[in-house]
Amino acid sequence: MGLRGQVRTRDGWAVRHAVVTMTDMTGAQVLRTGAGEDGSVRAEVPLAPGPYTVVVTAVGYTPVASTALVTASGRAEVGTVVLARQGGVELPPPGVWSVDPAHSSVSAVAQHLGISSVHGRFKEFGARIEIAGAATGAEGGEGAHGGHDQARVDAVIAAASIDTGNALRDKHLRSPDFLDVERFPEITYASTGLTPAGPDRWTVHGRLSLHGVVREVDLDLSYLGTGPDPWGGVRAAFRATTELSREDFAMNYNQVVQAGISAIGTTLRVELDIQAVQGESVPTA
Repeated sequence: MGLRGQVRTRDGWAVRHAVVTMTDMTGAQVLRTGAGEDGSVRAEVPLAPGPYTVVVTAVGYTPVASTALVTASGRAEVGTVVLARQGGVELPPPGVWSVDPAHSSVSAVAQHLGISSVHGRFKEFGARIEIAGAATGAEGGEGAHGGHDQARVDAVIAAASIDTGNALRDKHLRSPDFLDVERFPEITYASTGLTPAGPDRWTVHGRLSLHGVVREVDLDLSYLGTGPDPWGGVRAAFRATTELSREDFAMNYNQVVQAGISAIGTTLRVELDIQAVQGESVPTA
């Protein structure tokens, strides 16, 4: 009997010590508890069957309310409650932001033999993010952080820094069959625009240069929030994903195994977990 659930952020992290309040249909509080270190909610209290309102709050997050139905056994499941950062529909404060490679990752996932995935990451990269201040349009303006199209991202990745955990495979990926790092040592991305795609989500439009080919590529971006760091600076966190076709970038190598299954999938899923520091440089510690 009691209440069960999980409290998570949009990117799946536990929201520790979130407060969960449960009220009956008259508004009377019947339960108040906190989420554990792993974001789990487990409250062993007797509850009468019927509908209840569950409100989940946490410092720095927007509260979420939902309806829970207590069964005849006296138990209610709220599933996974996802909390969004307060003010998440805004971009970080205007100015220049430098990506911290030590606390960021650029990875790619490809299907292998049609049954599993190979994960790789680039160990050397850098990026600069510039966010414009408030913009006022000719027909009334958009208000603070309204100039989404004025945000800009420029990134450079060292192609030879690919690491999949297997030296022979990495050597092959650096060869002319794939990245051809001798001819094309850098992978670059330059944004051309940014449009809202929902609460604390945007679509980044830009041009990706990979293997000597330039293509328009959109990134699905989530802004995870901003906060202070131990060195007196301000940091912002983002997560971005996209999918690329190897054929679009003239990387056509493949080996077909039995039943016509390709050894390596033609689609790459790119995942970016980014931490950026406000300013032109990143503190070292």
